[in-house]
Amino acid sequence: MRILQVVGGMNRHGAETWLMNVLRSIDRTKFQIDFLVHTHEQQAYEDEAKALGSQIIRCLHPSKPWLYAKNFRQVLCEYGPYDVVHSHLHHYSGFILQLAAQAGIPSRIAHNHSDTVQAESKASLIRKAYCKLMRFWIARYSTIGLSVSQASAPALFGPNWQKNPRWQVAHCGIDLAPFKVLVDPTIVRSELGIAPDAFVIGHVGRFYEPKNHIFLIEVFAEIAKCDPNACLLLVGEGPLRVLAEQRVAQLGLTKQVVFTGLRADVQRLMLGAMNVYLFPSLYEGLALVLIEAQAAGLPCIVSDVIPEEAGIIPSLVHRLSLSQNPQEWAMTALAKKQVKAKANQLENLKSIESSSFNIRESLKRLEEAYTKTASNRCDPSSESFNLST
Repeated sequence: MRILQVVGGMNRHGAETWLMNVLRSIDRTKFQIDFLVHTHEQQAYEDEAKALGSQIIRCLHPSKPWLYAKNFRQVLCEYGPYDVVHSHLHHYSGFILQLAAQAGIPSRIAHNHSDTVQAESKASLIRKAYCKLMRFWIARYSTIGLSVSQASAPALFGPNWQKNPRWQVAHCGIDLAPFKVLVDPTIVRSELGIAPDAFVIGHVGRFYEPKNHIFLIEVFAEIAKCDPNACLLLVGEGPLRVLAEQRVAQLGLTKQVVFTGLRADVQRLMLGAMNVYLFPSLYEGLALVLIEAQAAGLPCIVSDVIPEEAGIIPSLVHRLSLSQNPQEWAMTALAKKQVKAKANQLENLKSIESSSFNIRESLKRLEEAYTKTASNRCDPSSESFNLST
């Protein structure tokens, strides 16, 4: 079976990281997976994906519909035929799947990774009209729709999504193997220039508005007032990194905040450098990185907009409202300073292993989606589209 994954790029973000976990684990003698990207830039996962047998296909100009449509059709002709087009581009999936339907692709999947309902309510009229049209096209041209959580499903599939068997929740899974490796915290911290006994607040995420980095930095400023030796470890890249660096400088925290950029060893940093994971996102589809933080045994302080499904280990996850001020968030983080959660990491890993968030279970659901939709040759009314177990 030949599958075209449509993604914006192949950097170390949540959806792409999950897709790489899938690519590493799937039976590649049965499933050929290629990736369509919207950039000429060489990105983090491209070499590994190619080494695993995938093609990286560049389809440019997504902001110019007529030109993009021409490019997309050319891709399907040159690299196809494909049995499945699987789009991860949120609302833009509507346009992608319309083009795929016109090209006769039998299985067309819209995959929702983000809960944007609240953000859309504040959008301009033009943006709202665009989102409405895309949701209409998703409903019309998808043979199946997957969402990473129940809370995020309405963003693409509407408030009554549960009444339509095409729309399903399929949790993304993580590979637990990196969390079973012994890591020496002294070595990891030394590489980062962090003192062995420092209290380290960690965060992994792209520097863009939904991740709420400025608020996170202000929370850390309050922590630093109480613990001058504390450190903030920020892993990731993005368009708002410069603003974050400027805010750190304004608060006089430059020596206490470490910006690592993109890293291939996030799990190692969680295990060896972080004491508490801070995650004040404005919205999330699921937050796969939060599952990883729990796998690392980190106490997690998260905004209450994070889907409750992501709290696999309740004793590790503390939810706070974004209406609470930075001081309240800081006091909660400081209260976790003496928590020895990592002592129970074996139990933590067992909990995740037995959940729907391990990569094996995630892969099982995905393969089921591919084979069922293909076998039904896009009959959206078929009850066999229901992937519930």
